[in-house]
Amino acid sequence: MSQIALPLAWPAEEDERDFCVGPANNAVVRHLTHWSLWPVMATVLSGPRKSGRSLIGRIFAAKTGGTLVDDAETRDEEDIFHAWNRAQADHRPLLIIADAPPPAWSIKLPDLRSRLAATPQVAIAEPDDALAAAIIEKLLGMRGLAPKPELVLWLVQRIERSYVGIHRAIDTIDEAALSRRGRLSIPLMRDALERIGVIDAS
Repeated sequence: MSQIALPLAWPAEEDERDFCVGPANNAVVRHLTHWSLWPVMATVLSGPRKSGRSLIGRIFAAKTGGTLVDDAETRDEEDIFHAWNRAQADHRPLLIIADAPPPAWSIKLPDLRSRLAATPQVAIAEPDDALAAAIIEKLLGMRGLAPKPELVLWLVQRIERSYVGIHRAIDTIDEAALSRRGRLSIPLMRDALERIGVIDAS
């Protein structure tokens, strides 16, 4: 399975080639591509850990000259409030990244709460089969473990369908391949994943 290109009207750079696009994040990509049409110059982006939300946030901020506030739940509310106001004054987009959108995280500052209530929200979902396969292929390739399509398919059908689960499985497989100095194979992957309880021994 080949990686899907990031469909933004910007020259492809290394970070962009590291971001896989599929149904789980297509709406987010479209929204960020058309930032000039936002009703306010800010958006809240939420999604699971390891979903690439910080990566696409960095790409977006670099390409647009905008501002990125990552892990917003842990940031000072006054700082986010002033960043929101500056984005409107300068007409430069602000991307606020969090695990979940407000009001899922408690905001004490009334002025910030009202501004975020008027701010568009987009979310990255957990990956479907095609996106999971693209991420697996990318992560294994980055580790020098160029996988055959049948190995990727075998893995997609057996691991937890989440970004964290995919990263955990690939880290475990990479460690097994390094320790055994062996070629990537179904037996190697099965043994590695059985050891951490991702799949049952059969």
